[in-house]
Formats: sequence, structure tokens, C-alpha cells
Amino acid sequence: MSRLRILYLGTVSGTCLDRAHAYRRLGHEVVHWDMRQWLPRTGWVDRVTWRIGGHAFAPWLAHRMKAELRGLHFDLCHVDNGEWVTPAIIAALKAHCRHVINYNIDDPTGPRDRRRFSAYRMSAPHYDLLAVVRQENVAECLALGARRVTRVWRSADELAHAPRAITPDLASQWRSQVLFLGTWMPERGPFLLELIQRGVPVSIRGANWHKAPEWRQLQPHWKGGAIGGHDYAHAIQCASINIGMLSKGNRDLHTTRSLEIPALGGLFCAERTTEHSAIYQEGVEAIFWRDAQECADQCLALLAQPDKAAAIAAAGHRRFQANRHGNEDILKAVLNQATSGTTP
Repeated sequence: MSRLRILYLGTVSGTCLDRAHAYRRLGHEVVHWDMRQWLPRTGWVDRVTWRIGGHAFAPWLAHRMKAELRGLHFDLCHVDNGEWVTPAIIAALKAHCRHVINYNIDDPTGPRDRRRFSAYRMSAPHYDLLAVVRQENVAECLALGARRVTRVWRSADELAHAPRAITPDLASQWRSQVLFLGTWMPERGPFLLELIQRGVPVSIRGANWHKAPEWRQLQPHWKGGAIGGHDYAHAIQCASINIGMLSKGNRDLHTTRSLEIPALGGLFCAERTTEHSAIYQEGVEAIFWRDAQECADQCLALLAQPDKAAAIAAAGHRRFQANRHGNEDILKAVLNQATSGTTP
């Protein structure tokens, strides 16, 4: 593919920033704008977005977008997420961009996120291509009037999630036996508490765990809040087993952790789903379970067999590489579809 000039609309953090960097590694010129930074730096903006919808800010954002675009031209605009992008903003973008696409790893047509994605649903018919990560989204976006929809796997980043060298000091700082790294959600507290009660040496890292009704029992196992960057990589690499949990409200059958943990060389231990089973061979490249009891049994057995655990982790890492579930491969496929006008 020839070098493209890409306007990238998305936050300058997390997996969104990773994808912008991946475009650059593919040889494209990327101009990255974060529309959230065009709005007041107060929490009420996010509360309004979730409770009313990002379209509430459309008059200000459309005016700013037109001003920023003046005199600029792009081969493609990649909208990541799109909670503030309305049909009026897409119209402004199309005056300066040959293609306007949306890539969303959340569940923009699902029930969990209140009205957060109202603007996305309004705008679905106006994008040239929508890339989504669950099968339900395909039919639901087409029902909204979308012209073209493609389903892709989530992805890990070739650089951000590459294994680091682990020194003895890092191993001492980050070592854990069974790690869950993620934000508290109502279904996660009871699950992890049952693991603990069954004798699994669980460590928890992530935000909002103080909200859990089980906090008193979980607190001794909580090792700190959300982490990213090198700390995130070190925590996963230094855990003997990494628990992967789905977001039930988001209708997930795999998550970004499903790719990031094996990409970093960690042993992935997650709920048995059709998508996890399609990505990894059970018992060889990852460990799966149906409930907390089976998860506990799997963890305790593997902790007693460290060589087997290390072999599964290594096999999972090789499978991740063979599957080509990195940002560069996924984005290359999306670009090909956007610029060719075909959808598989």
C-alpha cells in the first residue's frame, strides 16, 4: 500500500495511541487530534457524554473541527471510538478526507454504556466503513443504516506489548503467582473472592476495587491501582498465571487482554468461549475455565507444575505471533478494505 496521509481522531493514551503509532510504523503520515482536549477539562463533560450523549457537544466540536481542517487534506480519517463524532462533523471531515472510517473496540450498539454512543449510532450511515470487534455489532450497525461493516479481532501492539528484559530487581518488585489486572466490575468481586477462598494466591491490580461489596476480604490481595506502560508489561511478565475476565455488559467473547497477555509472554487463563477457543489451543497455548471452581483447580495444578506453566505461556506467545493479531496487521487489513471498497 502506498503511503497515506491519515487524520487520526482519538485519545492520546492507551490502546488508541498504540494504534496511531502502528500506522506510523506502517509508513503512513499521521496527524493525531484528541477531540476530548477540545472540551472543558472537567468531569461533567464525561458524565454528560454517558448520560445524554456526545452529540450534546456537537455545535462546539463541529465549529472547532472546521477551523482545524482549514487548508488541510487527507487520504483517510480514522475515527477511533467516535463518541463525539456526529453526522455534521463527518460532513466536515469528508470535505477534507477521501475516506472516513470508524474503528471501535467497545460495544457501541450494546446496552451497557447508556447513551455514550448516541453520536456513533446517529453517524453509522455516514461513515465509509465501520470496523467492530463482535459479531452482534455487524448486524446492529447494518440495521442502523451503515454502508459497510467489517468485523476484526482486537489486537495487541507489536512494541507496547513486546516482552521486556526482566532483571532480578524487577522480578522481585512485580512477582505474583496468580494476577488479575483490571478494573472492578460487579461480577468480578465474587469470582476472585471464590478463588481466594479455594486457596488460590490471587493478586489484584486495578481501579475502583474499593467499590466492591467484597472489598474487606479482597483488600489484602489488592496491590495497587491501574498501571500502564512498562509497569503493565512487568506485572504480566512476572506473574506465573494471568487471569483474563470478560465484560459481561459488553457482550465480550475476547478482550484486549486476550491478546496482550500472550503477546507479553504471560500465561493466559480465561473463560472458555468460542472466540478464545478459536485463538488458542486449550491446555497447550492457554488455560480455560467455565466457573471459579474450575479456574481455581487449573491455577492450583499449574502452580504445582511451573515447567508446564512456562511451556504453555511460551506456546501461547508463539500462537499470538502466528495469528498476526498485532495492531499493524489488523490496521493494514482495515486500510485495505477502506481504500479498496470491499468488505470480506
